[in-house]
Amino acid sequence: MKFKGKYILLSMVMLVLGYLIAFSYQLTNEGSKGSISAEKWNKEYESRQLLVEQEEKNLELGEELHKKQQSVQKLEENLKKDKQASSGMVEEIEELRMYVGEIGVKGEGVQITLEDSSYVPADENANNYIVHESHIFKVINELLISGASAVSINGQRISADSYIYCNGPVVTVDGNQFPAPFVISAIGDPDTMLAAFTISGGISDQLVYDNIVVKSEKKSEITMKPMLQGERAS
Repeated sequence: MKFKGKYILLSMVMLVLGYLIAFSYQLTNEGSKGSISAEKWNKEYESRQLLVEQEEKNLELGEELHKKQQSVQKLEENLKKDKQASSGMVEEIEELRMYVGEIGVKGEGVQITLEDSSYVPADENANNYIVHESHIFKVINELLISGASAVSINGQRISADSYIYCNGPVVTVDGNQFPAPFVISAIGDPDTMLAAFTISGGISDQLVYDNIVVKSEKKSEITMKPMLQGERAS
């Protein structure tokens, strides 16, 4: 019985010892698990911090990109305006060169022919029945006012500084003499120019009243060569 009691006591000691060992292992294992979880949490926190920092940098870069895009857009708009201005200047220069006769021009227009009267009464002054520079000036001014872009007299291109004067039956244009009839050609809208010229009480009627023979007609194409340097008025 003593041996059996010792056996029971030994069993209880072993049981308690096993329990203590198991409990210690469990505590150690849980502590180890807690340590790994904390490490993972730290890594996750660092990753989140890096992500936040990267998002902030992306936001800053996005704002900078937006500013750059706005600057590029402004530059493109300025370049477009400069290009349009340059194009407009080129067109204006070409138009001015056309007006002064430096370049040839072709287009539709009108042709006004002025002739001396074929009948002069015996008791009248013949000078009152011929074309004078004042008559030609009236026609040219009316054509220019109604939109003519180029004008010529008997093929002689005229410019803003051209001079015209009458010497008897002959009219001199920039040093070149032309006898009647005087053919004044103008490039532009033929309907507008012809309507302005033939309006009731207008230039055409005034010329007829001055005993001038007037003929006006539309032309589908009129060609004018550029003026040579020697042909321009000095």
